Amino acid sequence: MQRKSSGYLYFPNVSKNIIFSIENPQPQSLYAEGQVKVITIGLEPGQNIPIHPEGLTVYIFLKGKGWMTVNGERLAVNPGATVITPAGAHRGIEAITRLSFQTVRIFALPNDPIHLDPYKR
Repeated sequence: MQRKSSGYLYFPNVSKNIIFSIENPQPQSLYAEGQVKVITIGLEPGQNIPIHPEGLTVYIFLKGKGWMTVNGERLAVNPGATVITPAGAHRGIEAITRLSFQTVRIFALPNDPIHLDPYKR
C-alpha cells in the first residue's frame, strides 16, 4: 500500500495483501475509518464463511470459484463477479477452489436511508 500526500490510498496489487490459512480465514484490513471498512479475504478449498446478517456490503471476487448465498439464493462466484448485499441481508461464502475477494462494508445508523434501502440514494 502507498499513502499519497493528498490523502488517498493506492494498492497496486490488492492480491498481495491476501493471506490463505488452512486453519481459518485471515481477513486483512485495507482501510477502516468511520462507517467504512475495506478488507481482503482468502479461503482455501472447502472453507466457508457461515451465513450471517451484515450491513451494506460490496463483494468483489478476485480469483477462484465458489458459492455465495444471499437470503437463501445461491450464486456462483468467480473472478470478476460482484455482489452487493443490502443491510440486514443474510450472506455466506463457500470456496470450491482457492477463493479470494475484497469487501467494502458500510456501517450505517438504523434510521439512515442507506441502511433501509441502499439502492435509493
